[in-house]
Amino acid sequence: MKYKLSVLLGAICYGILSTIVTKAYEHGYSLGEVVGSQLLTGFVLAWALVLVRKGWKARPQSAAGAEPRRDGKLSWKQRVLLMAAGTPTAITGLLYYESLRYIPNSLAIVLLFQFTWIGVLMQAIARRQRPGGGMLLTLAVLLGGTLMAAGIADQGLAGLNWRGVAYGLTSAFSYSLFILFSGKAVPSGHPTYRSAWMITGGMLLVFVLFPPAFLFDGALWAGLLPFGFMLGLFGAFLPPVLYAIGVPRIGEGLTGILGASELPVAVLLAAAVLHEQVTVLQWAGVALVLLGVALPELFGRLRKKSTFSNGSYI
Repeated sequence: MKYKLSVLLGAICYGILSTIVTKAYEHGYSLGEVVGSQLLTGFVLAWALVLVRKGWKARPQSAAGAEPRRDGKLSWKQRVLLMAAGTPTAITGLLYYESLRYIPNSLAIVLLFQFTWIGVLMQAIARRQRPGGGMLLTLAVLLGGTLMAAGIADQGLAGLNWRGVAYGLTSAFSYSLFILFSGKAVPSGHPTYRSAWMITGGMLLVFVLFPPAFLFDGALWAGLLPFGFMLGLFGAFLPPVLYAIGVPRIGEGLTGILGASELPVAVLLAAAVLHEQVTVLQWAGVALVLLGVALPELFGRLRKKSTFSNGSYI
């Protein structure tokens, strides 16, 4: 249960980010300042955790004369690979946060969740396989839920800001790339070191695109720091650590289901804190999207149960 709770808390952390970003925009901060301060905070926290872990591991090892663990000894090639794997998450943040300038939070998070079917499509293309009937049903449920949750089913297309929609969908594509690359980049490395180097890569990319003037012009200490700290804590630091604890224990399928709790949390906060109007039909769409996320795991469990039942009669 504690591993399931770990993944659930990680998803909830992701769900509150859009509300914090919107509040930062209301205070006049720019996209570069918001994302830059977030990743800077995540960078500091991640490397502080690395130092704490090194100190904690060093005491019993030196006392017992044991050899140091290899998980912290990464070659520079591995470090560069991890930094490159971390750049999609920075790009996702830039695109997702930019979409919040043009469309409501409730719509932005629904568009980000299109990474579910985009990831399936990318895998099908890579493997040159057509999705099966169960996956097509899942995609249909996801599409229908998206149309409802986005308000298209009851409000039509006239009220949509297509620039915001484009940013939201592109963030979903970028997030799909992050999921694809992050799991394959130096999987033998310890999650603490992997997260630290990936955050480093994302931060360096953002600082190249948006030079961190907030470090020198006083904006950080004039009010940006609380927003950057909250975004860094709940966006760049806690979720990777919580996922690293829980995912290996519960598996990717259940992780996808629990991770989908990010969606209702973001929509709920948009309605409660930002006072966005979310209709009953939109909530029904959110429920359909959650069902679509859960369907692949449910189909898999049914297949396993069917195989076990058939085998028990042999």
